[in-house]
Amino acid sequence: MSTFDDAFDLDEFSALVARPDDEYRQAAEERWAALGHPRGSLGQLQTLGGWLAAVQGQCPTRPVDRAKVVLFAADHGIAQLGVSALPPGSTARQVRRVLDGTAPVSVLARRYGAQVRVVDMGVDAEPDAFPHGVSDRRVRRGSGRIDIEDALTREQAEAAFRAGMAVADEEADSGTDLVLLGDLGAGSTTVAAVLVGALCGSDAAAVTGRGSGIDDRVWMVKCAAIRDSLRRARPVLADQLDLLAATGGADFAAMTGFLLQCALRRTPVLLDGVVSAACALVAQRIAFRAPEWWRAGQATGEPAQTKAYERMSIEPLLDQRVSLGAGTGALMALPLLQAASTLLAELPLAGLEDEPAKGVEAEGFAAEGFAAEGFAVEGIAAEDIAADPAGPESAGPESAGSDTDGSGNDSPAGA
Repeated sequence: MSTFDDAFDLDEFSALVARPDDEYRQAAEERWAALGHPRGSLGQLQTLGGWLAAVQGQCPTRPVDRAKVVLFAADHGIAQLGVSALPPGSTARQVRRVLDGTAPVSVLARRYGAQVRVVDMGVDAEPDAFPHGVSDRRVRRGSGRIDIEDALTREQAEAAFRAGMAVADEEADSGTDLVLLGDLGAGSTTVAAVLVGALCGSDAAAVTGRGSGIDDRVWMVKCAAIRDSLRRARPVLADQLDLLAATGGADFAAMTGFLLQCALRRTPVLLDGVVSAACALVAQRIAFRAPEWWRAGQATGEPAQTKAYERMSIEPLLDQRVSLGAGTGALMALPLLQAASTLLAELPLAGLEDEPAKGVEAEGFAAEGFAAEGFAVEGIAAEDIAADPAGPESAGPESAGSDTDGSGNDSPAGA
């Protein structure tokens, strides 16, 4: 299901993307209330359950059991400046680790029952470097250095955008019920910071983070690169495709198209790190209702990610500061969504049979020798009260203890 055939008009998305069904969100709230648990006692799970009901268009919700991590991969020319702890051209190695199952995202995906898909949009490697299907949608090898030149041509940006839309269609048609969106690429957090800084009107220092774990010296190099790139981004802010071509990349253009088409196809998306957040911010400029189809998996600590989520009014589900990328942080939040959908669907509604049994009266307990006043008598064991319900007052001198003599007078000490 393609949105565009020949003409390419991004404004169509704004008209075509609808909000999730609020009636099902309200139905979910009513169902939570009918479960008989204290109001709000399931916390964030109730909010997530309502969101899932709205995006699925049904209540009770379906279980989230066909989740897929989709990773868009590309190299970025800006990495040549040394803005990352990862060397330029290292993306191919990251892709191979994901594909052979040794990357953290691959390990967690196996643990949580999610599939993983890698889409090569611009990795600096030979076209046959990866298994069949991975590089089918690549638009170029690498990208330009965005501080001095465009990352892509306008035509390449459009091709990458369409490729992302096509991937979204494939996932929707295959039955994927939740996408966890991530990226693979050296220098990608620098590109993300440029896009967020341009769209939020921030200066370079306010959006420059530590990315792959850089030190202070590299941070200053990165900040200068973002500053120079922002000067190139601001003149093209009015056209999102021109912005992605000038200071984005093939993976960024593809992820933006992917996010919008997922919203159009009613496929919910869990965002990962600063790269997916930046693409979401670009997509929001195209279709303002689209963010209602997305949730943020976790906060990475990147200032650009924080700014992007604040602008879109999206609150991360977790705050684990996992900055590795590649969908790892989003996967950490997958169990929350699975729990929310399962509880909303499977918890039984409260009924008369759940009320406490009637007819158990207080005097019933007194008949067993456990009257409330009995417990107030110090030094008397419960079993003694049960054996003699009349209480200690009925006890004679013989049972009162050794503190009296037979006449009821105190015994002399040492007698």
